[in-house]
Amino acid sequence: MKKLTTILFLFFTILIVAQNPWTKDKGDLFINLSYTTISDYSELFGDLDYTISGSITDQTYQIYGEYGFTNKTSLVFNIPFKSIDNNEIVNPCLIAPCPESSNEKSSFGNVSLGIKHQLYNKGWVVAAQLISEINTGSYDENSGIRTGYDAFTFTPQLLAGKSFGKTFFQSQIGFDIKTNNYSNNFKIGGEFGGKVSKNIWLIGYIDVVKSFEDGNVNLPSNNLLTGLYINNQEYGAYGLKGILQFYDIGMTAGFGSAFFGNNVPKKAAFSFGIFNTF
Repeated sequence: MKKLTTILFLFFTILIVAQNPWTKDKGDLFINLSYTTISDYSELFGDLDYTISGSITDQTYQIYGEYGFTNKTSLVFNIPFKSIDNNEIVNPCLIAPCPESSNEKSSFGNVSLGIKHQLYNKGWVVAAQLISEINTGSYDENSGIRTGYDAFTFTPQLLAGKSFGKTFFQSQIGFDIKTNNYSNNFKIGGEFGGKVSKNIWLIGYIDVVKSFEDGNVNLPSNNLLTGLYINNQEYGAYGLKGILQFYDIGMTAGFGSAFFGNNVPKKAAFSFGIFNTF
């Protein structure tokens, strides 16, 4: 069976630090700076896997943060900046003359803001989280490159986790509720990890996003040709990530694979980051 390696660029780096039920102490600020890349892909998952026009390299520079508003409530934010180029594309422009660098786009993705509140903490920790993604992405009509959904997304989730000394387990379940006639999603996932040395954590995860296929947004044909932030994107992903930590500062790295997908790239993604708590 052909080995499939992929991870959806929409969610990978946020998994490094998010989706956990633990809140920050009041006044503490956690910041993670990360970089994710998916290089030179041209094939996407589908009912029948398909190729896109050209070869896309997708890079994301991201700032993720959590601030302890109280000991049980954290404010959450995520600011992605996208740099996407489509190599080997033939005649990308709808109108001549073709603007210089029309097959490249650098812009913000969907900025997100949210709140996480701890509901229970007796052995198991349970929290509720609501994240709102803002329609801050951009679209280039000549190349079909889109840096974020042309929609607002509201994601309510229930998070649960437990520490077992040197190991831990955490999971989440929720929904993506989208505007502008995009389909809504169901999402579920979990991760298990532990210390492999004094300063190193190794974590395995699995995440599933399934579309309800209840939207019929009308997207430009050029956008459909690139497959960037189109409708009914879904995936089942698993992978590994590592954390090297020294007191409040540390580094992260990870990669992922997939057992199914739809309208997402069929190529490995790699992520690297650095974090600190102030």
